[in-house]
Amino acid sequence: MLPLRKYFSLLLLFVPPVLFIALLFIFSNSVPIGQTFPYLPWQFIVMGIFGVIATTGGVLDWRYHRNPLNMKIPKKERDAEAAALGLGGVPMFLLMWFAMVSATPKVFLIPILLVLIYTVVAICYDEFVFHIKRCTKIENLYHRMLVLGNGIAWLSWFHYIYG
Repeated sequence: MLPLRKYFSLLLLFVPPVLFIALLFIFSNSVPIGQTFPYLPWQFIVMGIFGVIATTGGVLDWRYHRNPLNMKIPKKERDAEAAALGLGGVPMFLLMWFAMVSATPKVFLIPILLVLIYTVVAICYDEFVFHIKRCTKIENLYHRMLVLGNGIAWLSWFHYIYG
């Protein structure tokens, strides 16, 4: 049996969508959806579609790097990806959630934009330093699915809160 550590990064891919859905159900009275489930605002539908695309790209990229014939990810690259997720993705998710349930979401706008800038820089660093020359076409496709899917899902969520 393989240790759980080998699957940790795979499990992390599913944390945002599962957490979002769980929090949506838990705080259903606090979230100003304006409609009742399963009828959701269009932004949530877009988030779902592009979230699935992003998660699929992440799972395919994870599988790609588990094949012994494909290049293994070096420690510096893993550290850069962890910094983007841990210092960018996690705070972003929390700020966006608090903004969504807040009576005054404007309070969260500047922190969200600061974390967004950091996250974009961290993702660009990872892509341009580690991926630009060594990735195959299929691996680049997985990365684009992951990055663009998450980006469009985030923009939809942002539009829902501030639009």
